[in-house]
Amino acid sequence: MHSILIYGDSLSWGIIPGTRRRFAFHQRWPGVMEIELRQTGIDARVIEDCLNGRRTVLEDPIKPGRNGLDGLQQRIEINSPLSLVVLFLGTNDFQSVHEFHAEQSAQGLALLVDAIRRSPFEPGMPTPKILLVAPPTVHHPKLDMAAKFQNAETKSTGLADAIRKVSTEHSCEFFDAATVTTTSVVDGVHLDQEQHQALGTALASTIAEILADC
Repeated sequence: MHSILIYGDSLSWGIIPGTRRRFAFHQRWPGVMEIELRQTGIDARVIEDCLNGRRTVLEDPIKPGRNGLDGLQQRIEINSPLSLVVLFLGTNDFQSVHEFHAEQSAQGLALLVDAIRRSPFEPGMPTPKILLVAPPTVHHPKLDMAAKFQNAETKSTGLADAIRKVSTEHSCEFFDAATVTTTSVVDGVHLDQEQHQALGTALASTIAEILADC
């Protein structure tokens, strides 16, 4: 069996845009992906570790534990052996309380990659492959997201290219979520159910290829 750890934020947790509710597992992209993989005969188990507001390496000034480095190595140890870790972070680096730009966010992901590879693996357990997923661009944030993500579109310009560069430099896999989905028109930040479906289906195809080499 292939165990896949999804390490993400609210875009993977599955918050329903405009609410504080959550899509069901089969509706959010990690669940869609697991179902798709199993239907193609791949014995895969998705482990979700997705926290609303999680950054790459930044602290939330109000809510504790949102720095992506916090406890990451322990999560890898807890869930080992892992075939793959999917890092799907970056959006919250561009909240208005931060001055991060695309290159800095991508370098934050690089630090997470390094931390994963330094994790304390038990003897005989593999170092998992790593897939970096560039999030779709925040677009005209609305409702409660408007003030929280003010100027996020500008600050995040070039993020996908910056993450792609990090993936090359650190020998990771890469996927640009913007090639298959935008963000929701409801709040401009999260994903609608149809967008979760599109992303999960596309990632299932990508990850099937990655797992073939494991």
